Amino acid sequence: MLSTIDAQLTTLPDGGNKKAIVGERIGITDVTIIYNRPGVKGREGKIWGQLIPAGFVDQGFGTSKAAPWRAGANENTTIEFSNDVKIEGQPLPAGKYGFFVAYDPNECTLIFSKNSTSWGSFFYDDKEDALRVKVKPVAMDKNVEWLKYEFTNQTENSATIALQWEKLSIPFKVEVDYIKTQLESFRRELRSEKNFNPGWQSFVQAAQFTANRNVDLEEGLSWANRAISEPFVGQTNFMTLSTKANVLSKLGRDTEADSAMKQALPLGSMQELHAYGRQLLQQKRVKDALEVFQLNFKKNPNQFTTLMGLVRGYSANADYKNALKYAQLALPLSPPGANKTNVENMIDKLKKGEDVN
Repeated sequence: MLSTIDAQLTTLPDGGNKKAIVGERIGITDVTIIYNRPGVKGREGKIWGQLIPAGFVDQGFGTSKAAPWRAGANENTTIEFSNDVKIEGQPLPAGKYGFFVAYDPNECTLIFSKNSTSWGSFFYDDKEDALRVKVKPVAMDKNVEWLKYEFTNQTENSATIALQWEKLSIPFKVEVDYIKTQLESFRRELRSEKNFNPGWQSFVQAAQFTANRNVDLEEGLSWANRAISEPFVGQTNFMTLSTKANVLSKLGRDTEADSAMKQALPLGSMQELHAYGRQLLQQKRVKDALEVFQLNFKKNPNQFTTLMGLVRGYSANADYKNALKYAQLALPLSPPGANKTNVENMIDKLKKGEDVN
């Protein structure tokens, strides 16, 4: 026989509140907030300091005689972080926390409790606090009828989370160490099935990250080498060798980098070689870029892509005569629309002796 509790059906939360889940990813750290949304319901001017009392109070139920607000309605508001974070500059380990607010019109106390399962704040115990921080509430010129949490000011490494209700916002900043967590994730995942699928691409992705960020380059070189020679998954191809060359270059080992790149070039596809040539142009290595574009044209003659590579390569080296020659050859091969217009504009510039890059 079912008990009365077991037999209960799913209904709206008590008091007509709305249950909500909101979350975002900061860097690769997932932040998830689960809460109930009370409404103002005509109580303008009676929320802060009245319905939500200041500080810590005895709610007349449960074990807590000095309870903060549950930062929502009904059961606990919880906030979960998939990696370690900093809240207002203070460290907080990864995990799920009960979230409470001790309201004050000048300075609110935010509480992250290790107890995320008790009902509301009726059983709040400060001995279970993982972290307390103080923040200033901010008056808003708009009215928010239903309490909400909003992520603002997002960057790669941080976001501001604001509790907003009626005409008040209580914001707090969450920061992550993106590079640290990303590297830790690579180390973990490269020992999982992702070592095998997609295989060498995973090692390339990790190695390229270290080169692009100029961090942990020796480990990046190890990953680049594994992309080439890891049993069952390693491959010698343009991507693996050029990635190794990139990491070696960042380490200042230019002779080895040039050697790896010489191995890579004959293995490159038309698009890979063109992209590498464009990269060299951005690095102002215009002679090297022209050599790559010439190699690409030799391997893939009379293609729109390789002709345009020569246009850019010769133009970057101030050889506008040859650049114009190849631009005119590229024009009838150019796809209609923006590409064709772009080639026509290049031809006009080259006739005036202007670089098209």
